[in-house]
Amino acid sequence: MGDYYIGLISGTSMDGIDAALVNFEDSSLEVLHTHEHDYPSDLRQKLSVAKLDPEIRSFDDIGSLHKAVGECFRDAANALLVGAGVDASAIAAIGSHGQTVRHEPNADRPFSLQIGDPDIISAGTGIPTVADFRSADIELGGQGAPLTPIFHEWLFREQGSNCVVLNIGGIANITVLRGDATETTGFDTGPGNTLLDAWVGRHLERSFDKNGDWASQGVVDDELLLRLLADSYFTAPPPKSTGFEYFNLDWLEKSDVKNRAPADIQATLCELTAISVATAIRELAGDSSTVYVCGGGAHNTDMMRRLAAALPAIGIESTKAAGLDPDWVEAVAFAWLAMRTLHKLPGNLPAVTGARHATILGSIHNVGC
Repeated sequence: MGDYYIGLISGTSMDGIDAALVNFEDSSLEVLHTHEHDYPSDLRQKLSVAKLDPEIRSFDDIGSLHKAVGECFRDAANALLVGAGVDASAIAAIGSHGQTVRHEPNADRPFSLQIGDPDIISAGTGIPTVADFRSADIELGGQGAPLTPIFHEWLFREQGSNCVVLNIGGIANITVLRGDATETTGFDTGPGNTLLDAWVGRHLERSFDKNGDWASQGVVDDELLLRLLADSYFTAPPPKSTGFEYFNLDWLEKSDVKNRAPADIQATLCELTAISVATAIRELAGDSSTVYVCGGGAHNTDMMRRLAAALPAIGIESTKAAGLDPDWVEAVAFAWLAMRTLHKLPGNLPAVTGARHATILGSIHNVGC
């Protein structure tokens, strides 16, 4: 029998929490139950304001959000346990990524801030909770992101041949796995869904472009695409990571999007993600046999079509083909990282993040356990 862990994460869309209950064996896992837990609409609105206009938030605002998000993460974990019919006493630990509200690994004083008070989660579930996974890597000179490549290495390297794991969340990141024992590499390639979600939200008042339907109705503006791709981030060498602090509508509007059809801009933004990802893969892993895609972008039919067109010699598959549903890779990853923390094992890959050395990640909270 393995160990039961819970993984909790909310992405840059800030619409709710993905929760996964996982049983880990020595070299395999079983996802026992999953749960999607929506944020209340008023909390989602407050998080959106904090994301888009950070300078207007007070210490009181952030403190209150830290508590409110922690309560939602607690409720998500408890709802997961009820749905699974599993008692809290069976769970070794919860891995809570929290809600990122700022990621500034290149600032004068680098930091990455995730809110969602882990003591509320621990006290409210009776389960030790591991949180704050990024700070230790940053203190060692790393980017604190992406953190999932070490999990991808553990789970997907057995595919045998050279392959890439591509996560398309708000930001897109790749993990390059070699069929031999070559060191795993990876980095954030740039925007994933964050610009697409922001643009469709502005013009159609939707949280995302389902299946990429709106983007598929537009025509790529080649001039605009080239202007966007000229941003220095895309040619900067790894290690590197980014977030909505950089790739947002203010960034887009610097490229003069006035007098362009909104659907054409959506198509161009979808092409931007596909081309920037494909370029990174060709440069770093052009001999890969397969790209396994996870995250919300895996369901964007238009995005997958563009990605396949940009990488005609490489197969494009969902991570489901490799054994794990694309919707739950990140939640499962943070359950696995919590296990690493409890077992006093490193949770970062210095070749990915740029940290000076590997280290144990996270802090353990045992309130009332």
